[in-house]
Amino acid sequence: MNPLHTTLRWLSTHTRFPASRLETRAEVLLCVAALVAAEEAEALAGTRHLIQSRDGAKDSALRAYSYRRSKVHYVCDNSAKV
Repeated sequence: MNPLHTTLRWLSTHTRFPASRLETRAEVLLCVAALVAAEEAEALAGTRHLIQSRDGAKDSALRAYSYRRSKVHYVCDNSAKV
């Protein structure tokens, strides 16, 4: 919902806006805050969130890599006497 509509709804609910009005400065402050919120909402609507939660191929490759590394290492037994 548009922040201006939200502000108007709040004014009508809490101050009976058309019948009784707030002080002029208070109304101006609320309207300016609503305009700023509307601009921020519009700016954020165009941004893309490039956070990728999981990469299955990368996780699989790391599991395979660690599995292969665990198979390569062995314990050297120097107990054989010549």
